[in-house]
Amino acid sequence: MKVVAVIGHKGAGKTTFLRELIPVLIERGHRVGTAKHVAPDVEPDHLGKDTQLHREAGAERVLLYSDRHGALFWDHEGTPLKDYLDRYMADLDLVLLEGFKTSDYPKIEVYRSGEPLAGRIPVLAVVSDRPVRVPDGTEVLPLDPEAVADFLEAEILSP
Repeated sequence: MKVVAVIGHKGAGKTTFLRELIPVLIERGHRVGTAKHVAPDVEPDHLGKDTQLHREAGAERVLLYSDRHGALFWDHEGTPLKDYLDRYMADLDLVLLEGFKTSDYPKIEVYRSGEPLAGRIPVLAVVSDRPVRVPDGTEVLPLDPEAVADFLEAEILSP
């Protein structure tokens, strides 16, 4: 399993770009997963629902399961993201993180406006549909999922 964080300022279009990139990677034969960073006060479960009540009662993990979908909820105290990726996503070819700009994973920045993160945060490439000033040696890619898939295959997914 390879992991790449897709970072950028709020509103830069990270989710939109990931929604375009994922099908391209899948069409090329890659098994892809994602993880989204959220603020600590965001509650992914619904208050008052059975799953949340199970967690509140002390269940270490709660699996929400139907014939079509599943979701696993757990609370933790600073367990590293890598532990969960290794446990739950190790069978995938690529995990795309949305956010996690302070992580140690390689990063690609989606840039639209403002001061780019590249230069303050090490990135492999910046993806943009407009001119952007980046540090020397930082690849600038078009806002094109095919081009980014080519880059990921060459730089991350190749053996």
